[in-house]
Amino acid sequence: MIEAELKARVHSPEHVMRQLDAVAAVRVEVYRDTYYDRPDRSLEEAGEELRVRTVHGADGTRTVLTFKGAAVDAESGSKPEYETQVEDAAATHAILRGLGHVEHIAFEKRCRNYEFEAHGRRMLATLVRVPEIDGTFLEIETLVDQSDVAPALDAIRALLAELGIGAEDLTRELYTDAVAARRRG
Repeated sequence: MIEAELKARVHSPEHVMRQLDAVAAVRVEVYRDTYYDRPDRSLEEAGEELRVRTVHGADGTRTVLTFKGAAVDAESGSKPEYETQVEDAAATHAILRGLGHVEHIAFEKRCRNYEFEAHGRRMLATLVRVPEIDGTFLEIETLVDQSDVAPALDAIRALLAELGIGAEDLTRELYTDAVAARRRG
């Protein structure tokens, strides 16, 4: 499946939060993301991602292993995504290291997740704060087949517009890059 997704900087987070609160129940979670790469950085160079995410929320803690392939849409950066829940986070980290992967970067994301139907699609809207970088972001995604990426992105753009977020607010900046830049000073 392709994760058709757009990300935007949010200038009025409280306004967007109120709008989303009106359409869906919120799931407040803290993500602890650890990204891995090969020692030669070939995953990053290929535009691929390998991540272990431990999610802490009101319903407990869960860990998922995710691989994202290279982008299939240059404008949005939408990628094929393969994800599975894992039982033991420490073992998963050990397996990846044992296979020769090295930790690229790890950081925390504070998220407000909303799942709902919009424009005939199942959407996940996430308001994101990363303590190490400035600003609030909104990610909206839906899972689709490759042939449906463009119409799905159009639906996401329409939803963003309804939330008062314009094309000028869209960003392709990766959290990994922004956190790394902040840490470099």
